[in-house]
Amino acid sequence: MSLPPMFFLGPVVGAVIVYLFLRMQVWSKPDSQSVASHGLWVGIIGWMASSLQGAMNTGILRVNPMGASAPTTPEQIAGALAWPILACLAVHALGQMSYPAPKAPRRYAELTVRRIRDFLPRKLAWTTAAIFAFAALVIAWISTLPGHTPVQPTPPTQAPPPDTGYPDNGYMGQGQEGRIPGWELAAWLGGALLVLAAGTLLVLLLIARRRQLETLDGDDNRTLRAIASNRLLRTVATIAAGLASIAGNFAAQPAPGALWQSSWFNYVGMVNMAVLLVMWWWRVPELPSLLKAATTTSAATLRADPRTHGAARLSISVGAALGVLGVVALVTGYAAILMPARTPELWAFPSMTGMVAVILLAAIAAGDLLIGRNYGTSGAPLRWPRQPVSKGLFSFAIGSALVLAAALAFAVAGEVQPFGSKTWPAAVLVSMVVALAGSAAVLTVRRRRGIPETGGNAGLDAALRAISMYRIVRTLSAYCLGQAAALLISTGNAWYGVFPPGPSPDPIGPSPAGTIGMVLAVIAVLVAVTPVRSLFRTLPRGNTAKQGEHAQ
Repeated sequence: MSLPPMFFLGPVVGAVIVYLFLRMQVWSKPDSQSVASHGLWVGIIGWMASSLQGAMNTGILRVNPMGASAPTTPEQIAGALAWPILACLAVHALGQMSYPAPKAPRRYAELTVRRIRDFLPRKLAWTTAAIFAFAALVIAWISTLPGHTPVQPTPPTQAPPPDTGYPDNGYMGQGQEGRIPGWELAAWLGGALLVLAAGTLLVLLLIARRRQLETLDGDDNRTLRAIASNRLLRTVATIAAGLASIAGNFAAQPAPGALWQSSWFNYVGMVNMAVLLVMWWWRVPELPSLLKAATTTSAATLRADPRTHGAARLSISVGAALGVLGVVALVTGYAAILMPARTPELWAFPSMTGMVAVILLAAIAAGDLLIGRNYGTSGAPLRWPRQPVSKGLFSFAIGSALVLAAALAFAVAGEVQPFGSKTWPAAVLVSMVVALAGSAAVLTVRRRRGIPETGGNAGLDAALRAISMYRIVRTLSAYCLGQAAALLISTGNAWYGVFPPGPSPDPIGPSPAGTIGMVLAVIAVLVAVTPVRSLFRTLPRGNTAKQGEHAQ
C-alpha cells in the first residue's frame, strides 16, 4: 500500500494552522487566563478531530456499489481509522509544544523527577482503562464472526411468488449487505486500539516532561498538567468506545438467509453514547490562581463593576453584538442560498463568506465611531497602543492569507478542466472588497477621537484601540480561512488539475480538497469566536465620580 506524498499535504497544513492558532493564545503572555483558554481550545479541537463517524460502517460490503461507500479495502480502512486517532493525538501534542519556552535570564529547575502518575487523574485514568478493556473484549469477540457476501436484489418477474399465489407487482426485491471476515476487521481495530494506547502514553509523557511555564507558580503548573491529562484521557476514552461501536455495528449485521432481517440494532453503540455523555460531564480541574482570585476578568464582571468606564462598557457590548450579527448573517445567507427550488450559484458561497466579514468589520468600525462620539473629545490626544496586534495574532493572520492564496491557486488550476467551476473570480473580487473594508475599519480605529485619560483612566484609549484592532485582524484571519474553505469545497476537482491521479480501475477517487476545506471551515469558526478576555485585563478602572464629565 503506497500513498502519494500529496496525500499528507492536508494534515500537514491543518497541523501548522492548529499550531499557530494555539500558539496565538499564549504568545504574548502565558498567564493563568490565557493558559486556561489555550487548554480549552486544545480540548475542543482535539474532540472535533477524533470523530470516527466516517468509519462506523467499516467492513460492511454494500449491495449497491454506486451508493454510500463503506471502508472495506486495506487502504480505506487504514485511512478511516488512522486519521482521527493520529489527528487527536497530534492536537494534544501540539498543545504542549505550543507553550513558549522560558525567556527569563534565570531558569529555575525542579529537583524532583516528574512522572506521569504525579499528574494523572486517578478516577478518570481507571475509567479510561476500563473502557479500553471493554473495547478490546468487543474486538476479540468479532474476530470469531464469519464474513458473508452481499445478497443482490432479486429482479422483478411476472410469475406469482410460490408462497403467496398473487402476481408480482413488478418491483425489484430488496438485497442485503455483507461483511468482511471478522478476524480481518478485528486486526485493524485491535491495531488502532494499540496505536491509541501507545500514543496516549507518549502524549502523557510529553505532558509530564514539558518545561515549567515561568509565568505560573508551582501549583498552577502542576494543575495545568492535570488539566491536559484530563482532556486527553476523556477524548481517547470516547475514541476507544467508538472503536467498540464500530465492532458492534459489524456484529449486528444480520447474516443472509431465507428469512433475513431488514432491521437491526447496535447495542454496543448505546455504550458509546453513554461514554460520550459521561466524558462530557466529567469535571475539568481549574487553576488555583483563578480560583483564589476574588473576581475574574470577564464581560459580565466588567459590566457589573461600577468603576468600569462607559467607553469600556460600550466596547464590551460591541463584542457581544458581533457574535449576534455573525450568527444572523450566516443563518440568513445560507438559508437564502439553499432555499428549495433554487440551485446555488458558483459565486454564492464566496460572496456569503465575504458578506459576513464586511458586516462584522462595519460593526467594529461603527462601534469605535460611537465610542469616540459619546466619550471622546477633540482635544484629547490619540493614544495608539505600543503593540496594536500581538505577534501571535499577526503571524496567524499572515499564515491565513497564505492559505487563501494557496486555495486560490487550486481554484485557478481547476479552470483548465473541462467541467471546472469558475468560483475564483468571485472570490478574488470579494477578497478585495473585504480588504478595503478592513483597511477602512483600521483607519477608523486609528483616527477616531481620543478619550480623556483623567480620573484614573490612564491607558484606556490605547487599550480600547488594541481591542478593536484585535477584532479586525481576527475577523480578517477568519475570513481568509473561511474563503479558502469555500473555494476548496466548491472546486474540489481542481486537485486533479495539479496532481493528476495515477492509472487505476477507479481513477476519479475522492479528492482531499473537500476534507481540507471542512477542516479550515471549523478553524475559521473557532478563530471568529475567540474572545478578547486577555485584553480586557488591560482596561483601567477609573473613578466613577469623574466618568460623567467625559460623556458628550
